[in-house]
Amino acid sequence: MAGVMIMVLLCLSAGTMLGVQGEDPYLFFTWNVTYGTRSPLGVPQQVILINDQFPGPNINSTSNNNIVLNVFNNLDEPFLLTWSGVQQRKNSWQDGVLGTNCPILPGTNFTYHFQVKDQIGSYIYYPTTGMHRAAGGFGGLRINSRLLIPVPYADPEDDYTVILNDWYTSSHATLRKYLDDGRSLARPTGVLINGKNAKGDGKDEPLFTMKPGKTYKYRICNAGIKNTLNFRIQGHTMKLVEMEGSHVVQNVYEALDVHVGQCFSVLVTANQAPKDYYMVTTTRFNKQILTAKGIIRYTNGKGPASPELPEAPVGWAWSLNQFRSFRWNLTASAARPNPQGSYHYGSINITRTIKLVNSASREGGKLRYALNGVSHVDPETPLKIAEYYGIADKVFKYNTIKDMPSAKIGKVVTQPNVLNQTFRNFVEIIFENHEKSMQSYHLDGYSFFAVAIEPGTWTPEKRKNYNLLDAVSRTTIQVFPKSWAAIFLTFDNAGMWNIRSEMWEKTYLGQQLYVSVLSPELSLRDEYNIPDNALLCGKVKGLPKPKPYTI
Repeated sequence: MAGVMIMVLLCLSAGTMLGVQGEDPYLFFTWNVTYGTRSPLGVPQQVILINDQFPGPNINSTSNNNIVLNVFNNLDEPFLLTWSGVQQRKNSWQDGVLGTNCPILPGTNFTYHFQVKDQIGSYIYYPTTGMHRAAGGFGGLRINSRLLIPVPYADPEDDYTVILNDWYTSSHATLRKYLDDGRSLARPTGVLINGKNAKGDGKDEPLFTMKPGKTYKYRICNAGIKNTLNFRIQGHTMKLVEMEGSHVVQNVYEALDVHVGQCFSVLVTANQAPKDYYMVTTTRFNKQILTAKGIIRYTNGKGPASPELPEAPVGWAWSLNQFRSFRWNLTASAARPNPQGSYHYGSINITRTIKLVNSASREGGKLRYALNGVSHVDPETPLKIAEYYGIADKVFKYNTIKDMPSAKIGKVVTQPNVLNQTFRNFVEIIFENHEKSMQSYHLDGYSFFAVAIEPGTWTPEKRKNYNLLDAVSRTTIQVFPKSWAAIFLTFDNAGMWNIRSEMWEKTYLGQQLYVSVLSPELSLRDEYNIPDNALLCGKVKGLPKPKPYTI
């Protein structure tokens, strides 16, 4: 540990000197990733800890901060972390997925370095290697507003992060073996709130406390791997103010469906009788309903929480209507998507439409999930590194899928799935879900406008139902069974970016792809060079670095 402390002090010294030169502030973190034993559902089991914490520590940053985070992998397997929703401009090198990064090998470390921009809001981080996400290694990431950028609500009394997730008592290695053997995952064993489930026996410690009459911000994120989770607070309403980096019209809700990978920020006022209250989360869209509770305690509380829990909504039509109630706050002076201030996205001409249809296959006895008939596999050489070194043709092929697939997806092909995208094109992407289960999709490196979700199949005529005025700019979108969702975005962030299902068994078994966005000028104005500390593996190991980009 002495060596670690010396390194941190040196980094702090360097950050201080950089600050003198007028750079934005630096935040330094050292994380030790280890196995540990915890009993989230009352059964001792192996989990993944970060600095001995489960869930992992919060990253509390402010817009324009530079994050320098040194990760020591003390597991027995390669490991990576991704910063879900954080738009790393010109810097897919720090994305923490296997298409851009070589994994951190056991017993070694890697230092991430990225800058959080003016995407003021609530996010999560989690592992992207194997099935590690099912064992822990996840946590909250906040981007707060700088003093010069006001937010559209008064400062809360305090700011709390609520991590929801479904949970298996089987180890991540066991779950991965199920998938490798061709099986799918069964239903989770239970659900958790910040790694716990209150027993209700009078001995539970509160997760959060509130002073009477004060208003608090709760950042609610679903870090699970399979289930939509509904969240509510006994006796209290929630005023929604932000989701995934965008401030929204401040509607009041009694319950919120939080789909896998999504985050919401709500304001809750302590305006009820002084006692304990339960936060409640339950699984949605399954016959078997799993429930978890966590206690909120008033500081002058004089009684236990009522055992009568608020009921969850029923059916996915309720959830669809809730999505339709979400509107971007056009009067807010902060939390802008890229390009910043893009109020008139509905009047920009679409240059390309891509429809992504999910499917499953058991050909050869092995379960695989696919997009447009291609089930992605990660090559030994990360896609971005191969592209940068000029050997992409030896590692993968571009555009192996069609923008508009045929009505019936044929045989599934297993190979790297990479789309080539023109820099700064304005694109429409349709996610079409032909299955009977929920989907949730995430796009790294960007916010997009979630313009529509509807039942059935998509046709060009459905564009007349798009929200072209105030759709929320976000990073994750759900797709209901036998339904479709449409998003708009400008591919103005050069790099190699991952589009994936947030249902992690589907991602692990191929339901993802990468979008290569190359700047024609190959200029530092558009994309950073490969970092000096980048891990190299596969076909580029030992090769000299290519000529760097210049201004």
